[in-house]
Amino acid sequence: MTQDQDRWRQPTYRDPDDDTPRLECGVFGVYDTAAAAAITALGLHALQHRGQEACGIAVFDGQRFHTERHMGHVGDAFAGPDLVERLPGHSAIGHTRYSTAGGSFIRNVQPMFADLEAGGVALAHNGNLTNFLTLREQLVAEGAIFQSTSDSEVILHLLARSRKAKFVDRFIDALSKIEGGYALVALTNKKLIGVRDPLGIRPLVLGDLDGKPVLASETCALDMIGAKFVRDVEHGEMVVIDHKGIRSMKPFPAAQARPCVFEYVYFARPDSVVNGRSVYDVRKRMGRRLAQESGVEADVVVPVPDSGVPAAIGYAQESGLPFEMGIIRNHYVGRTFIQPTQGVRELGVRMKHSPNRAVLAGKRVVLIDDSIVRGTTSLKIVRMVREAGAKEVHLRSASPPIMWPDYYGIDMPDREHLLAANKSVEEIAKILEVDTMGYLSVDGLYAAMQAAPRDPANPQFTDHYFTGDYPTRLLDREIAEGRNDGADRQLSFLVDA
Repeated sequence: MTQDQDRWRQPTYRDPDDDTPRLECGVFGVYDTAAAAAITALGLHALQHRGQEACGIAVFDGQRFHTERHMGHVGDAFAGPDLVERLPGHSAIGHTRYSTAGGSFIRNVQPMFADLEAGGVALAHNGNLTNFLTLREQLVAEGAIFQSTSDSEVILHLLARSRKAKFVDRFIDALSKIEGGYALVALTNKKLIGVRDPLGIRPLVLGDLDGKPVLASETCALDMIGAKFVRDVEHGEMVVIDHKGIRSMKPFPAAQARPCVFEYVYFARPDSVVNGRSVYDVRKRMGRRLAQESGVEADVVVPVPDSGVPAAIGYAQESGLPFEMGIIRNHYVGRTFIQPTQGVRELGVRMKHSPNRAVLAGKRVVLIDDSIVRGTTSLKIVRMVREAGAKEVHLRSASPPIMWPDYYGIDMPDREHLLAANKSVEEIAKILEVDTMGYLSVDGLYAAMQAAPRDPANPQFTDHYFTGDYPTRLLDREIAEGRNDGADRQLSFLVDA
């Protein structure tokens, strides 16, 4: 086997041309519901966009826990009429994931389970802990044995070491030690628990399915199972669900909410409502504002499908230009980075996107994308549009320039690989071979959110990818920089055959 072929077999390898931001995961939970595993599988289907690398379900049947964890998609892992037989129980939690903290190994797939002094607990976690490595090193020094390289396992160790008598108090004790952005669900033999970080960076909602509580990352998962939306779990809130009902707690110091604005830019499904805002409506307003700020004479507005569609509709409505599907997306293609040769990978963009020549030929095209990270995919799409006969190509990003990496669950490159962090708009236009280039402003994004102008002293949203204003301290990174050994500390990996 050649070295290059071996690299493709490494689970943590990512195609250098893969220019899509990836969120770590989605979480789901139901309590006291018949066929809980089947309902959870449906909920995870709706959250598949939040993680396509692996998935898992844990259920409790009144006496014991049952879990299944798989690499791959929900439909492949949890299909078939025997699902409820394999995973019997009336309460369940589920998880879809990408790997940001930790690699793509089955041992890192969630929900994770531990048998503690107080009984069993299964945990599914969305987000990243910014003090994960620091806590892990402390725990290992004290004798803890880790079976994964996921930051979620740290929470289980902190739960096990807490000396509090009641499980809920243990949970609060453990969470008081972690930092970062997270939404998590936990299942014990008596309770379903949902928690959102003190700033509300990662989303979590509460629903009702025929009188039974549901927790999910997005409202689209509630729609999938026919549940009613009740409310958002508030920032810093813990929701404890048991046979007595639903109890709300605010165990953490009060803080101003700063939800992740990138949920609206890219991650959330357009049919979801996040923190009281329709994602679809926000994206259309982003497109309208983009047309106001960065309009250009053209013949047609074309989205980069699928995530660029709502913004392109808004841009077209505001500019008075026709909206056309000048690029057709093939929904039946897997991720292109599994291809074994560079030559085949170069065709990846054409496997996913095909030009509609009847729309593009001879036209001045405004190409709308949701965001631009490194620009590698953008360049391929621009060239494809030009080859289809476009006379001019004007690229517009419906988000501000991405200037800073994320440490709260979004897999973004380091700053030196972020195009807008290192090049001017004019330079970017030349690199991407477009006639003009334009971005939505930060003020325009806030306006599209129908929020007050950004307050630099107390920003209303988590927006560090555009501003460099991180909402929490980055302890692991600070320690690494203090050691002068880079941002990452090496973990031991045991690779499964």
